[in-house]
Amino acid sequence: RVMLGASRKTVASNGEGIVMTFVSVQVIKRTFFLSQKYAYPADELMPLSCKGRVRGQEPNRGDIDDSLGKFSLTLIDTLDTLVVLNKLDEFEDAVRKAVKDVRLDNDVVVSVFETNIRVLGGLLGGHIMADLLRQRGQRMEWYRDELLHMAIELGHRLIPAFNTTSGLPYPKVNLRHGILKPQSRTGTESDTCTACAGTMILEFAALSRLSGQPVFEEHARKALDVLWERRQKGSDLVGTVINIHNGEWVRRDSGVGAGIDSYYEYLMKAYILLGDSVFLERFNVHYSAIMKYISQPPLLLNVHMHNPTVSVRSWMDSLLAFFPGLQVLRGDLKPAIETHEMLYQVTKQHKFLPEAFTTEFRVHWGQHLLRPEFAESTYYLYKATGDPYYLRVGQSIVEKLNTYARVPCGFAAVQDVRTGTHEDRMDSFFLAEMFKYLYLLFSDKSHVPIDIDDYIFTTEAHLLPVSLSTTKAPCPGTVPVPPEDDLFSHSCPSTETLFPNNPTFAKTIRDGYKYLTGVGQAFRYMLRREFELPLPDKGIEPVEFLKSMGISLSPLNEILSGDTNGVLRVKLVAEVSQTAEEEVVPHVVQLISPPFLGRMVLTAGPAKFGADLTKQEHGVKGSIVKASPYTACGPVDNAVEIKGRIALALRGDCMFAVKARWLQQAGAIGVIFIDHHEGSNSDETPLFQMVGDGDSNEDITLPLVFLFSREGALLTAALEEHHNVDVVLLPKERQLGREKPVSVNIKLRLMEHGEVEEGMVTSPSLELVMEKEEEGEKLGGKQSQQQDCSQTSQDDRTSTCSADSP
Repeated sequence: RVMLGASRKTVASNGEGIVMTFVSVQVIKRTFFLSQKYAYPADELMPLSCKGRVRGQEPNRGDIDDSLGKFSLTLIDTLDTLVVLNKLDEFEDAVRKAVKDVRLDNDVVVSVFETNIRVLGGLLGGHIMADLLRQRGQRMEWYRDELLHMAIELGHRLIPAFNTTSGLPYPKVNLRHGILKPQSRTGTESDTCTACAGTMILEFAALSRLSGQPVFEEHARKALDVLWERRQKGSDLVGTVINIHNGEWVRRDSGVGAGIDSYYEYLMKAYILLGDSVFLERFNVHYSAIMKYISQPPLLLNVHMHNPTVSVRSWMDSLLAFFPGLQVLRGDLKPAIETHEMLYQVTKQHKFLPEAFTTEFRVHWGQHLLRPEFAESTYYLYKATGDPYYLRVGQSIVEKLNTYARVPCGFAAVQDVRTGTHEDRMDSFFLAEMFKYLYLLFSDKSHVPIDIDDYIFTTEAHLLPVSLSTTKAPCPGTVPVPPEDDLFSHSCPSTETLFPNNPTFAKTIRDGYKYLTGVGQAFRYMLRREFELPLPDKGIEPVEFLKSMGISLSPLNEILSGDTNGVLRVKLVAEVSQTAEEEVVPHVVQLISPPFLGRMVLTAGPAKFGADLTKQEHGVKGSIVKASPYTACGPVDNAVEIKGRIALALRGDCMFAVKARWLQQAGAIGVIFIDHHEGSNSDETPLFQMVGDGDSNEDITLPLVFLFSREGALLTAALEEHHNVDVVLLPKERQLGREKPVSVNIKLRLMEHGEVEEGMVTSPSLELVMEKEEEGEKLGGKQSQQQDCSQTSQDDRTSTCSADSP
């Protein structure tokens, strides 16, 4: 079996030693070895079957198989990765194998985009590394530019795809027969994606400058010119799919994820690689539009290119995870940190980034294809900030790959992150990109035989030297339009100016987005003066999600004319009773029956409604029993068992107050709510107070506490093992005699399509109404106070833990 993280590295930060796991070279070498042992000369490894995927011999997967051209894809895609890992013997052997065995004239239809970034990019990266080693006199003395000659051949086999009236390429080409011939079996397509047409310039320009043949760069520049001219002039955004013959947009939704992503990436990187300022100026125009319309920190939501104030869907795809890395290249660190932190919180909730997830961070498409974009952005952020936090993020990626993706013959894609089932698939980009970024994240410069700063990464993480900018372009470049403010457009935001005297600025930014996935004080950052709340008009997930956050919603009484683009806007009233300054009184669930006898103490959060445990001298004691159904959002089936006992109920599906009423009706004397977000715990997450449902909660008279997932698992495990468990619910520190503070209730009111004021319709807005009210007792204690607990291990030994609450 293959396992990442066989080696260890100590990283010092702020005087503390942080032991980080990094990707072992031997493990990557072994994974590559397995792919060659079981798959070569096939394009990719099937890690569950331990055999190669040969196109035509396995069930057809549709467009996915268009990346397979019977040209030993994984071998070529991994060439420069072997050099980065300093496995030079293996690299030389792989180059010999590619030169000897790989043919590029196969009668097969392939994706122009995938073949360009994976195969042409792989051949160029391999040639550049081989040429460098040959020049150093270390090895490869036999090499005579064979990989470059193969790249030139492949370039000419891709050129027929550009034979369109617009200059935009066909999405597919037959490697032997080209386009439109009877034997080609392609050429009837009329559309291509923006990224497919706009992700050619790095490889094609490098090929032109290394070969002296201008035709490649000319075609790539022409395609970019068309996309630039076809942008929506009012918003400066581009659509997702375009007609290759007339340049008309077929899909007008605009974002930074699938279908568009690498178009923006290649504008920025083309400027870095080639030094042509026209690419930077175009990128800056697009980037301003992205930050104005698509970026809704920390989210990046698709909008309509002609009406960019309207979000067209309520989910995001995993490919947008590259964007924080691109923002780092531009020097815009603050939004990069924000979006990356959001993505990290999603991975903590679902183990991996789902192929798509909703704005409520629920799974939309459950696949995880071992995509490298999140690791890529993590690497860039660590390079830019030096913050060891990103090493810990990288460590979590490694650990999850080991735990959930590792199989005997390599690593397998995850078919559904909710079930953990595997898919018999290991795409070549896993070796080409994921391993490369993770290795570089944890490696010192001395571990890498080349200076990475001398190269730019393509979208497939192949290495092209920035020295190509000094090579005269064999074709005339696009004449740049003079920018309005040249100095500003060529400058990056300064973190010193934005965050003066704040070396921990990255943490300062992250802290506002730490609990996005519904744990702790989630979404507090959203309490700004105005915002729109788009909710799909089908399905109740967004509504239920808001309810779980203590927000109640009701339809507007005054419905204005129809909804627009499937977006339903509702009146929203939220009672937010915990202010930023308010401190939470820690409570505990203490197990008092044998064999625990008070030694197991679980930290719990209180509620803003129900019985006040701080006013009860001895707390509330009782036996615990699970509610059935566990979510307790309706009448419970085991009311006889619950009567006179403390009920356990799972968070989610409805509000805390709803659960409490049903359990109180069943005769419970208290309720312990357990978080449904896997892995949450009181060591890493600040306690928060449960709130009611916006209505009067005076009818709820039983005490309520909240346990995070890890503490809840200990409690339910104790119940399953011992069947009869008695607990006591009480404040952690009883000596809290405090003055009455003044808290603030914030009511939010969002009107559908605006309201009529003095005969005019105003735009939708969020109205904040702040009301002061006296609380019964001032909450005391410190959020950061020491938390002491005793936990009984599986073999009934007692271990004591002590940790600072965040």
